[in-house]
Amino acid sequence: MELPVVNHPDYVAKINDDNKFPIKKFGALAEYLLKKGVVKKFHIPKECSIDTMKTSHSIEYINHIKNKTLDQKLQKKIGFPINDSVARRSFVATGGTVLASKLALDSKLACNTAGGSHHATFDCGAGYCVFNDVAVAANYLKNKGYAKRILIVDLDVHQGNGNSEIFKNDKNVLTFSMHCASNYPAKKSKSDIDIELKDHMEDEEYLNILNKNLKELNKDKYDFVFYVAGVDIHFEDRLGKLKITDEGINKRDQVVIENFYSKDTPLCGVLGGGYNKSFEKLIELHSMLHKNCANYFS
Repeated sequence: MELPVVNHPDYVAKINDDNKFPIKKFGALAEYLLKKGVVKKFHIPKECSIDTMKTSHSIEYINHIKNKTLDQKLQKKIGFPINDSVARRSFVATGGTVLASKLALDSKLACNTAGGSHHATFDCGAGYCVFNDVAVAANYLKNKGYAKRILIVDLDVHQGNGNSEIFKNDKNVLTFSMHCASNYPAKKSKSDIDIELKDHMEDEEYLNILNKNLKELNKDKYDFVFYVAGVDIHFEDRLGKLKITDEGINKRDQVVIENFYSKDTPLCGVLGGGYNKSFEKLIELHSMLHKNCANYFS
């Protein structure tokens, strides 16, 4: 048995080459994982259904994306135009995280090669996030009775404000966000647990804070964990303000995965953000999530 990993060619949408979002990373990551033998094949997702999507987003917003009728100001807030390719990608990538979460129920670990669109709220996208795939998947698991108590561990450099907004009145989904205090969004929402980090933080301090908070999280029991493994905490990231090394990111992933695997808690890993100055380095950093999960299947 190998680590279940979800990917679809349509994760790579057509946007302008001068857009700051590295959309081609999703295809490059898939090629890298195959080349390195991390996986032999991918699980292919379908578009997320509107019925599943509407647990986390308004039907009006969903239809605006589906029909490509979203207001231009709101498209600008997202960061790229809602064309046919982007709309398709948004539904498929969300379906990818739903599929990965279902696979993790049986295998204990599963990963998407996209996802972690944590700035999307109930009726609006933002910060390169159209639909909040983790929120959709979490509500899917709850509504199907697959998990009652869910934890979202968000270690992207940016606060998971969409997660906290969508689940602010849900006692069965705990939102944990450990992020750089001065990074986007300027106006942050309130997660169940927010850990704000100072600019230029390095590996040792970062990992100490993470380990301390995992110990606190371990005082409660969860049926399922979503892990947003953003690599924009890297010291060469164009948008992040932390100073975490390659080794620091690798160790972070190992610590999080082992913490929940050792407790038999299913974990679904999603990419989160990454805007490294080097595209090749970005792919390598994102792959650490999948490599570390795959080690449990070797």
